[in-house]
Amino acid sequence: MNTADLVFVGFNRRVAALERQTGELVWEWKAPNGLSYVSLLLDGDMLIASVNGYMYGLDAATGNERWYNEMKGFGTGVAALVSANGMNSNPVGTAAAEEEATLASQSAAPVST
Repeated sequence: MNTADLVFVGFNRRVAALERQTGELVWEWKAPNGLSYVSLLLDGDMLIASVNGYMYGLDAATGNERWYNEMKGFGTGVAALVSANGMNSNPVGTAAAEEEATLASQSAAPVST
């Protein structure tokens, strides 16, 4: 299935992919480590999941785990995830960044006299 046809959700150390038109469950995955909160970042065909400081790389189409990194020494909590190719799961941060870019472009526009 094409990842553009999926919506990803994460909570309680679980991640699921839903078919975006029907909401049907396509796949689900449960983190072997970490607790509750899940941060997600879709980076091309890879879905990055952070669960209380533990990082996982999942195949976005299948949910298969590709890699794991315990991020030893970094601590726990809600992760901020960024990638040049990625789309994060923080709509508030995304909206704020878009608004800031719009304001910056408006202030940089030449003033006609």
